[in-house]
Amino acid sequence: MQAGKRYLKGSTLKTEMKAVLFHPEAEEEMIASAVFYETRSNGLGHKFLNEIARSLDLISSSPKTWPVFSDDIRRFLLQRFPFGLLYEIHDDYIYIIAVMHLHREPFYWKSRLK
Repeated sequence: MQAGKRYLKGSTLKTEMKAVLFHPEAEEEMIASAVFYETRSNGLGHKFLNEIARSLDLISSSPKTWPVFSDDIRRFLLQRFPFGLLYEIHDDYIYIIAVMHLHREPFYWKSRLK
């Protein structure tokens, strides 16, 4: 099996996973949130990052699954934490625009769009 591809056993369906890139401020949000959770409870920051990683795997393997939130920006809601990953789909990659806390001003990230 080639790296970066997913195969379903017994099926001809193949999905190539896209690379994931972060807007610098989105990466800062992710790190700051992980640090915040870690200071609240030992290991919780790691759980937050693990959920982000799982979410990115899902997004990169099937990016059109999650709904459009605004314009062409899609939103993936995390299961355990009150965050959404806002992203754009490009030909060769997924661009994470924000790691958005759901109780924060909803469109603060708009200035990050190109």
